[in-house]
Amino acid sequence: MTRFLCIALLGVMPMLAIAADDKPAVTFKKDDVGKLPAGWTAAKTGTGEGSVWKVVADATAPSKAGHVLAQTAAGPKPLFNLCILNDSSFQDGEISVAFKSVKGQIDQGGGIVWRYQDADNYYVARMNPLEDNYRVYKVVAGKRAQLGTKEEIKLAENTWHTVKIKHIGSQIECWLDDKKVLDAKDDAFAKAGKVGLWTKADAQTYFDNLQISAQGKK
Repeated sequence: MTRFLCIALLGVMPMLAIAADDKPAVTFKKDDVGKLPAGWTAAKTGTGEGSVWKVVADATAPSKAGHVLAQTAAGPKPLFNLCILNDSSFQDGEISVAFKSVKGQIDQGGGIVWRYQDADNYYVARMNPLEDNYRVYKVVAGKRAQLGTKEEIKLAENTWHTVKIKHIGSQIECWLDDKKVLDAKDDAFAKAGKVGLWTKADAQTYFDNLQISAQGKK
């Protein structure tokens, strides 16, 4: 009672409490080597052969689990390779994932998909070591539109890095290795959607330690 009285006297409106739904980091197991792990669905935006995801061994995995999820196909230039976490739901909060660029002559690296409605409608933030840039896009009806870019970022191949997004309402922040590099604003997808991983064309990339911290009103 006293607390609410003080707020009223100060002329301050009480704020809605925000609770973070922090789930354990998603990692990968030896039992799933050579196959797509249970709970994940491979998908793609565009046409052509590609989007082949499987668990592989990697002793350098940041999670120390010794295994990672890899996109292993060399698809054509227009193809976006997707791997979606089936039981995820994300609207506002933070998502991060560690990635390692392994191969790619057309494209390299990859990133995070969120507010995913289907294979033609979602947000994606990705780092491309081949182009030295970090970009955030929306994909609407299968067409990608750039929302922001940061150029001249030098990353070596075959090293682990972390991409992270913070999305609250229409405000998007994009981070690389604990440093914010991009801001964007968009409201194409206002409702919650699934979370996933993304590479383009022949970008063969390892992913590990996916962390989702979704926020909701209490």
